This record gives sequence, C-alpha cells and structure tokens, in this order.
Amino acid sequence: MLQTDPLPGRSRIGPSPRPVPYNSRESRSRKESDSRSDARRTVRQKVVVLGAGRVGKVIAADLSRDFEVTSADRSRDALNSLASRYQVNTRVTDLGSSEAIGDAVRDADLVVSAVPGFMGFNTLKTILSNGKDVVDISFFAEDAFALDELARSRNVIAAVDCGVAPGNPDFLAGFFATQMQIQDFEFMVGGLHFGRTEPDRYLPTFSPVDVWEEYTRPARYVRDGKLITMPPLSEPELIEIHAGGHALVLEAFNTDGLRSLITTMDGRIPNMKEKTLRYPGHIAYIKELQETGKPWTPDTWKPGDDDDEFTIMRISFHGFENGREKKFSYTLLAVYDKETCMSSMSRATGYTCTGVARCVLAGAYKRGGISPPSYIGESPGCLDRIFAHLRERNIAFEKNEEL
Repeated sequence: MLQTDPLPGRSRIGPSPRPVPYNSRESRSRKESDSRSDARRTVRQKVVVLGAGRVGKVIAADLSRDFEVTSADRSRDALNSLASRYQVNTRVTDLGSSEAIGDAVRDADLVVSAVPGFMGFNTLKTILSNGKDVVDISFFAEDAFALDELARSRNVIAAVDCGVAPGNPDFLAGFFATQMQIQDFEFMVGGLHFGRTEPDRYLPTFSPVDVWEEYTRPARYVRDGKLITMPPLSEPELIEIHAGGHALVLEAFNTDGLRSLITTMDGRIPNMKEKTLRYPGHIAYIKELQETGKPWTPDTWKPGDDDDEFTIMRISFHGFENGREKKFSYTLLAVYDKETCMSSMSRATGYTCTGVARCVLAGAYKRGGISPPSYIGESPGCLDRIFAHLRERNIAFEKNEEL
C-alpha cells in the first residue's frame, strides 16, 4: 500500500471550488452493483483504444492482459506491428472523422483516447456524444469542463489528463488536500536522454507537436491564491535531482502544466506551479529556433528511441497537518525498457492511464461527468490502486520526508 499515513476520521479541508454532485451511478442499489461486479468477473469487457502511437500501443498491450481490446488508428503499419506482438484486435479508422469514431466505439464498455493534443477535445466530445465511458490522455488546450454537461447528460465517466503529468501529481494533490492544508505545491517533469546533454542534440520523448506547444502556450500558475500568466520558458532555474543513482543538474522553466488543478484546487492550495525539465542551455536553443526561423517543424523532429532515454519527475508539497509543518516530495526516475522496447515516457504515461482505466472498469471509480485526476486522487482507494499498478510495471515513486 502507498505509505500516506492518513489519520482516520479526517475530512477535506475547505469546500470543493466546483461542487459536482455524483450522478445516478452512485444511487444504484447494492444489488445492481453486485450484479455488475459478477458480470465483470465472467464476461471480458471491451475496450477501444483510439490511437496506436507510442503511448497508445502501451495502453492497448497492457489492457489486453485482462480485457478484449481493439486498437483503432489510421496507420495499418502501426496496427499490424501491435497485433504481431499482443492479443489486440485492430481497426483501420480515420480518427479525424466523428462518424468513424462512433462506429469504432459502438460496442465498447470503455474508450481510451490516445490521440495527439490538437485532436483531443473534438475526439473526447465525439466519444461522450456516443455515451461511452472514457479515459483520456490527450494534452489539449481547451477546457475539458466545457464538456461536463454533455458527459452528465449521457450519464458517463470522463477521466481526463490521465498521463504521467498531468496525472500523477494531480492524484497526489487531490489525495493530500483531503488530509492536510497544503500551502505550496510544485511539480517538475522532463523526458530526456542521458547521452544527449547538448541542447542542439535534444530529441523529444513524446509527440513533437505537443512538446512544441509547451514552448508556445502561455504558462499559468497560482501565487497567493491568484492566477498568474507568464510566457513559456520563463523564470528559469537550475536544480539538482538525485534519483536512481544519478545526480542530475537540470534547467527548469515555466510551462502550462497545472491545467485542471487551477480549478479543482482553487481556494484549497494557494501556491501551485509546474515546470518542465531539460538540460542547461535548452531555453536558449529553443528561443534561437523561434527567433531566427531556422528550418524546423514537428514533423521533422522525431522522437528519440535511444535506449538511454529516461523520464524524471519531482512532486513537492509543503503545508500543515494538525498544526504540524510538513514538507515532502515524490521523485520518479523511469528508464527505457529494453525487454519491451518501450520508452519510459510511453510506459509512465500509458500505465498511469491503464491504472485509471482499471479503476473505472472495476467500478472502483464511479463519479460521473468530467473527472480531472485530482478527483480520482480524492476517491477512496484509487490512489493506492493506481500506484500499486505502476509499481508492478516498474514505475515507482520514492517519497522523501524533509520535515
């Protein structure tokens, strides 16, 4: 079990800034709930994964252990590669077509959306319009809560931003906000290669389009309870992180990673910030690309598959519990998996998603409407389930108490 040391009888500190009543899923009788659980044990549930890219294939492969999985993508080559190694059904699908998506998900018990960010919002809207529960990892710019009414009208669960980050930091923020008064919350995350320390040798470890958006989208954070907007790449600092036997000196800078936490933790955590981690000199390199117009497009900046790739993250908390000051952090260092040839970023993102998917499919998470990951962290038992799921797949967070 996750060592979080909750004390019994504790309630959330302060009201939810966006109270969302549970829908009729929670009001069903125990008899009906037990009947559904029995059915789950005897009938393999059907999952459709939209997108067979670097993360989508990890999700499909992992869920195929226990469920009937169909992977849908426009690339027949990507689907054939996936089906050659795992027991996954495949379907060539135009994911830009609402009608095609509707056809693909018609028989699904759960849909996972693993499409690029620029397609994410419209894809999610289509899934909800078809009345399907969904777990989404798309990093789209639009506000997912704009689809809350649609999700509720279809009586479905829509878990969004369920990747490595946003995702894991939000689970923890949601959980600890019910256990203590958090004053300061910050997380830093990066995908890098040990052998590519020079800025001009950087290669992205996930969708290049989404990486580039981090460098162009205004960065929002919260200071003293007020929303602050800064340019991306701003407020750089050098930090040192020790993890997995490595001592890494990295450059941290503002990006727009808080997302739904700005809403769900409004009035509950007065200081929140997210930063991206790169090797020193990266900011200057990106600014040079932006200012000089050097030839570059996301299509030519391919993700690196080198076996020295890694994902690093530190999630920091400072606050008070029963009047006692507390300061602690969680650190993750995940590396390339040579056995499966899957990158750390793909696994850390994909397995976080499948952890949430399993919570939904098992009936452990039932909250209807749009559910950002902090809601999932608040839900009893879900954090332990997800972190145990990650540990089983060699994605483990190390907790460090500082006070």
